[in-house]
Amino acid sequence: MITARQSRAARALLGWTQEMLADKARISLTALKRLESENGLAVYESTRDEVRRALESHGILFLSTDRGEGVMYVRNRPDNRGNA
Repeated sequence: MITARQSRAARALLGWTQEMLADKARISLTALKRLESENGLAVYESTRDEVRRALESHGILFLSTDRGEGVMYVRNRPDNRGNA
């Protein structure tokens, strides 16, 4: 499960607006704003999943340890054929 902070940090790494991410994740802007809110608003798990998939498909890795959560942008990911 991605957190509000992870979503905002991932967007910042990619240089995306909320509108861009909502479009790429095929969710409403309102749903994304709820996900990224620090107010603990309820969000469907399917919404979180669509956002996660959209970000991961553009090089974002979600990190989670006992010390906290984060994100990392991986450039030059190998494509499906194993090419860099």
